[in-house]
Amino acid sequence: MTTPFQKASEWIDAENAQDPNIETDQNKEYPKELLYSNRMYERLMQFEPNASEEIQIASKAQHICRWKVARESYPMDRVGYLKWREELKKFHAKTTAEILEKAGYNQTFINRVSFLIEKKLLKKDHETQLLEDVICLVFLEYYLEPFVHKHDEEKLKNIIKKTWDKMSEKGHQEALKINYSEENLNLIKASLGL
Repeated sequence: MTTPFQKASEWIDAENAQDPNIETDQNKEYPKELLYSNRMYERLMQFEPNASEEIQIASKAQHICRWKVARESYPMDRVGYLKWREELKKFHAKTTAEILEKAGYNQTFINRVSFLIEKKLLKKDHETQLLEDVICLVFLEYYLEPFVHKHDEEKLKNIIKKTWDKMSEKGHQEALKINYSEENLNLIKASLGL
């Protein structure tokens, strides 16, 4: 018998598999948000093997159908960017809630997953912080490199500092174990004064 978790996971993957944006990982092409979802889930289970079912789903659905809410549909300034981010959180939470309901989860479970996806009570709620740690770890491991080629050193240092500030001490320790290029490790150390 298929569990609600298996159903929800399959449906989240099916939604993300429709992403028209393609990314290559180890010479294989993937829909961008499906690859991100898999990376989030794998990193969560590595970082916190006893993670609750709610946070497992929240990690998989963190960017569900993200391409449907285009950055360009908001003003291309800081205010527009922040508004876009806020709307995205609500969109991801709502899209996931619909899947969870269909999979047979109760409202309490669905509300908790939405709470986590919307990253409420960061630094105060243990699981919201855990999810933020995983988001930051995935960014540092897989997405820092492309940023390095797009921005100048000062902007990069600022991005790294902001990422670091969002993380817990356990997250910091894990981040320093990632296998960075020598150039990126030096950049991280310079950003954090290590």
